[in-house]
Amino acid sequence: MIHIAICDDEQYMADRIRDMAVAFFREKKIEIAVSQFANGKELIQYKGKIHILFLDIQMEDPDGMETARKLRSENFKGFLIFITVLKEMVFQAFEVQAYDYLVKPVGERQFRRTMERLLLSMDRARETSLLVQKGNESSVISFEDIIFCEVIDRKIYLHLKGAKVLDYYDRIQRLEGKLDDRFYRCHRSYLINLGCLKGYKDGRAYMEDGSQIPVSRLRSREFSDVILDYMKNR
Repeated sequence: MIHIAICDDEQYMADRIRDMAVAFFREKKIEIAVSQFANGKELIQYKGKIHILFLDIQMEDPDGMETARKLRSENFKGFLIFITVLKEMVFQAFEVQAYDYLVKPVGERQFRRTMERLLLSMDRARETSLLVQKGNESSVISFEDIIFCEVIDRKIYLHLKGAKVLDYYDRIQRLEGKLDDRFYRCHRSYLINLGCLKGYKDGRAYMEDGSQIPVSRLRSREFSDVILDYMKNR
């Protein structure tokens, strides 16, 4: 499911964006959930998932640009699309990694063009991210955010940047097949992200979060070559 947020102090515009989004994703047979916010304060306080955010620039304090800066500073990584009446405001959008902007009044053709491109971008992003299914919840985890993975019994534990840990049921062999060549199976119970490796000594891989991961004797013979190959090719 794609979680969409719309923040605009003009109710009719927020409703129009919502209706166009519902129609577009229904046509694509993609399930969505839409949340609407009347101002930046409400949006900043929201703790739910947001994959796509439509954000009006001209709002009461805080305005859309200030709201976007605050969200990015709190690690918001979703697609940000500004809604504006002033094209010149768009140059500031680079500061907050805006994906695109829609000029009011937002036309259906303009909206669909942006959304078609965004879907392609989301598909490309999935090639460097992991979809984790846990019960009725699903999460998209960027490979860059994974420091290492371990398996205990039948459960996978993803150790992520920011000291977060995500656990779910899977086999480490299946997980290994979903990851790219930055990940190395150094032990039967561990996969490490070579991009997060800080050192190797006495059969232990030292990771950027301070973790020490065992490297099996069988794998230790090739470990130095694996590291060198990774550094040459990245």
